[in-house]
Amino acid sequence: MIEKLADIARSQIGVKEVGGNNRGTKIREYQSATNLEPAAWPWCSGLVCWCVREWLKDPEVVKWLNLKVLTPEKWRPRTAVAFGLIEWAKKHPDTTEVLPETAQAKVGDIVIFDFSHTGIVVGTTKGSILCVEGNTNQRGDRESNSGDGVWLKTRKNSLTRAYVRIHPSKLK
Repeated sequence: MIEKLADIARSQIGVKEVGGNNRGTKIREYQSATNLEPAAWPWCSGLVCWCVREWLKDPEVVKWLNLKVLTPEKWRPRTAVAFGLIEWAKKHPDTTEVLPETAQAKVGDIVIFDFSHTGIVVGTTKGSILCVEGNTNQRGDRESNSGDGVWLKTRKNSLTRAYVRIHPSKLK
């Protein structure tokens, strides 16, 4: 089931900002999945929250997660801040794990980077992860200042702060 989250992220590759930095109809849609009003602010976390929201529209995913207490809408992340995804995961220990930067990434993990950036893991290689990331670019520049869309990026594991792994509820 978690591969479906990675597939949703992959489907967004190529979305570009329109009309200026951190702007565009699709960018506003990503931002609307967070707890902030859409505006011209960095939206990497918005993409992750949007992907999770879309993933939760699949009844098979909701059944797989086995949410016992919360509805999918109340369970999902809404943070506009990359590091906030770690805090969100800590509040849901029955369905998420926060893994250290030394952990082996898996497809579907949410990755949080040391430079306050995030994405969804869609593949791994020796020493690197392949991620779908929003508010980034193909040049490798500092994302918050020069991001222009959703891209597939290869990042060294050493840039990782943590991974958030989603799994079915441990509650009976």
